[in-house]
Amino acid sequence: QARSALGPALDKATGTLLYNTAARLKDPKHLGFLVGYIARREILTDLQLSAALEYVRSHPLEPLDVADFERACGVGVCITPEQIEEAVEAVISKHRAELLAERYHFNMGLLMGEARNQLRWADGKTIKNEVDLQVLHLLGPKTEADLEKKPKVAKARQAPAEKQKVAVVENGDIGTETQSLLEQLRGEALKFHKPGENYKTEGYVVTPNTMALLKQHLAITGGQVRTRFPPEPNGILHIGHAKAINFNFGYAKANGGVCFLRYDDTNPEKEEEKYFTAIREMVEWLGYQPYAVTHASDYFDQLYTWALELIRRGQAYVCHQKVEEIKGHNPPPSPWRDRPVEESLVLFEDMRKGKFGEGEATLRMKLVMEDGKMDPVAYRVKFTPHHRTGDKWCIYPTYDYTHCLCDSIEHITHSLCTKEFQARRSSYFWLCNALDVYCPVQWEYGRLNLLYTVVSKRKIIRLVETGAVRDWDDPRLFTLTALRRRGFPPEAINNFCARVGVTVAQATMEPHLLEACAREVLNEQAPRAMAVLEPLKVTITNFPAPKALEVLVPNFPADESRGFHKVPFHQTVYIEETDFREEADKGYKRLAPGQPVGLRHTGYVITVQNVIKDISGRVIELEVTCTKSDVAEKPKAFIHWVSVPLACEVRLYERLFLHKNPEDPSEVPGGFLSDLNPDSLRVVHNALVDSSVHSARAFDKFQFERLGYFSVDPDSEEGKMVFNRTVTLKEDPGKA
Repeated sequence: QARSALGPALDKATGTLLYNTAARLKDPKHLGFLVGYIARREILTDLQLSAALEYVRSHPLEPLDVADFERACGVGVCITPEQIEEAVEAVISKHRAELLAERYHFNMGLLMGEARNQLRWADGKTIKNEVDLQVLHLLGPKTEADLEKKPKVAKARQAPAEKQKVAVVENGDIGTETQSLLEQLRGEALKFHKPGENYKTEGYVVTPNTMALLKQHLAITGGQVRTRFPPEPNGILHIGHAKAINFNFGYAKANGGVCFLRYDDTNPEKEEEKYFTAIREMVEWLGYQPYAVTHASDYFDQLYTWALELIRRGQAYVCHQKVEEIKGHNPPPSPWRDRPVEESLVLFEDMRKGKFGEGEATLRMKLVMEDGKMDPVAYRVKFTPHHRTGDKWCIYPTYDYTHCLCDSIEHITHSLCTKEFQARRSSYFWLCNALDVYCPVQWEYGRLNLLYTVVSKRKIIRLVETGAVRDWDDPRLFTLTALRRRGFPPEAINNFCARVGVTVAQATMEPHLLEACAREVLNEQAPRAMAVLEPLKVTITNFPAPKALEVLVPNFPADESRGFHKVPFHQTVYIEETDFREEADKGYKRLAPGQPVGLRHTGYVITVQNVIKDISGRVIELEVTCTKSDVAEKPKAFIHWVSVPLACEVRLYERLFLHKNPEDPSEVPGGFLSDLNPDSLRVVHNALVDSSVHSARAFDKFQFERLGYFSVDPDSEEGKMVFNRTVTLKEDPGKA
């Protein structure tokens, strides 16, 4: 096309413009239009081409307003050398003082940027040459001082607490979120369309009604970002859902928008009230408040009306193929695809009235999906009462039919979903356009998976049924209820999701990365206490008082302004069995005959005087003397202890599976149930904890000094507390 206007020999600049046009233009219907302007030398620069491409992208409907297009692209605008000279002169005059002070260390890009703002269509090289010329005239040639590198100014380091959290507006309320997540989500906003500009998204289908529907959409939403988190209420949320929650709620939050919690309750036989409750509880536990809580079933009447309309438009039909016949990607075509519209309307009404049994009839949509699957099912017969609508319906819509239409009803701007739904994107756009309703944009991102675990509902049910775990909230699982019970703070899970990032590729992470996030948060949140897992009785024979003393212990030793708690210090104390040896090996620094240790927080050092054993030779008690630490020689170590303690049970958890990928047959040929770690749970029945924790409630968290971070389990009873170990104080190098 260009050669017909310019001849066989094209200059390099024109060739580059033609190449960029072909490479960057998403909709080829405008290719000839743009090439015409390049061939006629009316678009001469890449700047003009970028403006032209943006214009056609922003104006998807024909015909284009040619005069408006030419104004937007600078067609016919002629910038003279005199105009460039005057613009540069004005900018240099404005910055003259700074130029004379900083000379060639001044940011010359600033001068070019301001000159270009005045002369949008001027050639960049010409402006640069003029800037260089006038700066040389003002400052003269560069001196040795001008050639020296400008010293870097050290940036003030941000305090860790400031770096971790910032205040943000969350659906109208102030909330707290990790800065890195917000920065990522604001970054994603640069890739995503602005509300109302759905048509700028690659692959978005524009119809003659699109622009009018988008105008109505903006009038309803006011240009607000709207997302939704749409779980199926037939199971408990897991760590992968935490990423979806963070992305959907977080993206809305980062952009001043709102997020709906919408239950996809279209499969009544698998749905239970406990799942509805648990899902909302977990969303709120992670720190998010839904803008509205909705259900797909709220829209059943509207969805049914639209199904009738789809049939009337010749885009859906009633089919009698069996489920087994239409499974897979190459099923035989339906012999009922071209049945008359009136016939399908009657049969669909018969489906609604219960005249067909389950599997005897479906309503199918006439389209081919991206993965090649043909005519997905829109409605199927299920004689199961619905938890919200009762016996009103015996036909229920499918995900493929429901999801995009519910998004349309709620005027969702960004329908964010995991990568496996990419194959449904074409059906998403097709269905909204087939019914002439507002069409949101579906965006896909990579799933978050964790090694050494399983998260599928079916497999977790098998684990519960076989007794491998107690229930969905067993702390060895990675459901959100299990993580909460184990003691993981919601902030740690959110921080983990932020570190994983918003990626298109699937992310498979090691559990120790989540544990590291937990340590960071718990170090700031969990007050200190002392506990002994394997107690050894110690009697202080020269105890300095007739009754127990009170010792002040800081809640957070690194910041004593956060308060203290009192613990009793008595003649009888208990230490860890492992903190005493009858013979001190080389490198051993704790208690042994002839090797004293300090008792943390007491101000005393103890020395072994007598070792008492039972008949089997096992050490059962130590008799020691104590000395004030300010007069005693400094000991090699200080150990934790308890006195007048509370009895408690402590549950110590390890990985549930032995292999990284327990579901991979090549790694675990016997199946995931054969890969269970026999040491995934160790229960310490007779542990002791200091009395400062006596009023703690379920899910309260503590750092047991030298042992790890622990959380109060809901199994705790009056007189017998139960603690779950969340994580150890330091990462086990063998797990990294």
